[in-house]
Amino acid sequence: MKITDAMAADLPAILRIERLGFSAEEAGSAAQYRDRLEKLTGTFLVAKVAGQVVGFVVGPATTAAYVADWMYEQTPRNLPTGGHQLIYSIAIDPAYRGAGLGSRLLAAISERARAAHRETLSLTSLERNVPFYEKNGFINRGVAMSDHAGETWYNLVKPL
Repeated sequence: MKITDAMAADLPAILRIERLGFSAEEAGSAAQYRDRLEKLTGTFLVAKVAGQVVGFVVGPATTAAYVADWMYEQTPRNLPTGGHQLIYSIAIDPAYRGAGLGSRLLAAISERARAAHRETLSLTSLERNVPFYEKNGFINRGVAMSDHAGETWYNLVKPL
């Protein structure tokens, strides 16, 4: 497996994986992902096996410590250094789940965040996924102030 920056040519595979991993209400649109590709250089990573995208992680580096719902619609540009690395989505093709790819993507974005002197890595998660993030060094900070897709989300933070 190779982890690289996402490119425009990766968009169809990214959207396919996004739709497989999230409900229609949760998933980002093609327009949102095009915007993320443009604005989030260096913090939009894909995992490839034999040249095929099998997973990705994406989010902005901001002064905000937590993901806010408005950010899904209006992607902020990355801070050059400092701040907090947020994660909007991490998704793995179902055929490749259980092989540690999600953990490797989290490690890769953590490494980039440390190199850019970010304070934390932060995301919101549904309750069923909290144990995965805790296994990867995240601390559950409780229920998020999010009503994204009408669901209950939890703030998870990893100090860097």
